[in-house]
Amino acid sequence: MKAEIHPAYADVKITCVCGNSFVTKSTIGKPDLHVDICAKCHPFYTGKQKIVDTEGRVEKFRQKYARKRA
Repeated sequence: MKAEIHPAYADVKITCVCGNSFVTKSTIGKPDLHVDICAKCHPFYTGKQKIVDTEGRVEKFRQKYARKRA
């Protein structure tokens, strides 16, 4: 490999909103990274459905495609 052309590969602490945290390596350049969903709380791994609605998109979708009652 050529010297001085690759980004630094350092330890990064990943913290999820559910409280889970772990350390991995990344080229992000920051010591901490905050995420909304991790493997401990993701519906695919837990089997529980969780709707993450950060900007009201789910509610907008439900209002737009709600069935109109006569």
